[in-house]
Amino acid sequence: MLFRSFVLIYAMKTVSVLTAVLFGCVCVHTWAADAYPNRSVRFIVPYTPGAINDFVARLTAQKLTDAWGRQVVVDNRPGGGTLIGTDLVAKAAPDGHTLLLAPTALAINVSLYPKLPYDTLRDFAPVTQIGTGPYLMVCAPPLAAKSVKEVIALAKAKPGALSYASTGSGGSAHLMGEMFKSMAGIDMQHIPYKGLAPGLTDVMSGQVSCTFGTMVAVGSHVKSGRLRAIALTGNARSKAAPDTPTIAEAGYPDYHATGWWGIVVPAATPKALINKLHTDTARLIKQQDVRDKLEVQGVDIIGNTPDEFGKFIREEITRWARAVKASGAKPD
Repeated sequence: MLFRSFVLIYAMKTVSVLTAVLFGCVCVHTWAADAYPNRSVRFIVPYTPGAINDFVARLTAQKLTDAWGRQVVVDNRPGGGTLIGTDLVAKAAPDGHTLLLAPTALAINVSLYPKLPYDTLRDFAPVTQIGTGPYLMVCAPPLAAKSVKEVIALAKAKPGALSYASTGSGGSAHLMGEMFKSMAGIDMQHIPYKGLAPGLTDVMSGQVSCTFGTMVAVGSHVKSGRLRAIALTGNARSKAAPDTPTIAEAGYPDYHATGWWGIVVPAATPKALINKLHTDTARLIKQQDVRDKLEVQGVDIIGNTPDEFGKFIREEITRWARAVKASGAKPD
C-alpha cells in the first residue's frame, strides 16, 4: 500500500514537471514570436539585382521594415542557377532572421539537377506565396507572325528555321519554349544566352525569332514597338495586358506556365515565428498600394497559408519535372 502511494505521488510529480516544461516551451515560443524580429532580417534573393525577382523582394522587404521597425535587408546571392543563395538559407540558423525569396526555380531545380546541396521539401518551411505572373511570348517585329497560330504555321512551313532565346538551359524561358514546341508539334531552335539582355537584343534585331519573358523584362520593349507581344503563358489573361490572349486560347488548353515568388525559411524555424511571418507578410502584400505596384508588373497577389504554399510547391515540382524530362534540359 505504501509502495502504491509512493508510485502515485511520483507519477503526479512527474506529470507536474512535464506540464511545467511543456507550458514553459509554449511560453518561450510565444515570447519569441512576440519579440520577433529582434534584429535586422536578411532576405536572400538568389539572383542579381534588378528584374522582377528583385522588385518583388524589395517591395516586400520595405513593407516588413516599416511594419516591424527592424531593417529587412535584401541580400542578392546569385550563382549556380539559384543554388548558392538557396543553399545559404537552407543552412542558416532557424530563427526567422534569414528568409529566401523562393522563385519558380526552387521547383524546377529538383528535376534539373541530379544532386542538390539541399533537399527542397525537407530543408525548407514554406511561409507564403507572394504572387504569381505569366510570361509574355514575344517575337521580333520583322517576323511575319502576329499570333500563336501564325507562329506555328511559320514553324511548320519551315521546320527548324524559327528559334527562341532563353537565359540558359533549364530556365523558365527554356522550358516554356519546349512546352510550346511539344504541344504545337513544331521544331524551333533553342538559343541559350548568358543573361536576358543579349537574348532580347538578338530578338529585337531579328537574329532570333522569339523569347519568353516577364512583363518587367519585356513590357517596355513591347510598348516601344521593338518587340511584338504574341501571347501570355498563363491560363488566364492579365490585368497588365488585357488585350493579349493566352497560348491556351489559341487551342492549347493544357498550356499553363507561370513565374511565382514566395518566402521560405529553414525547416527547423519554430512554428510560432512562421505563423507571425506569414500573418504579417500576407496582410502587408494585400494592401492596395502593394497590389497596384505588383499588378502593373503582371504579378497577381496570393498571400496563402504555409500549408497551401507547401502544397503548391509540391504540385509545381511535379509540373516542371514533366517539362524538364520532355526537354532533356541539363544545367549550364
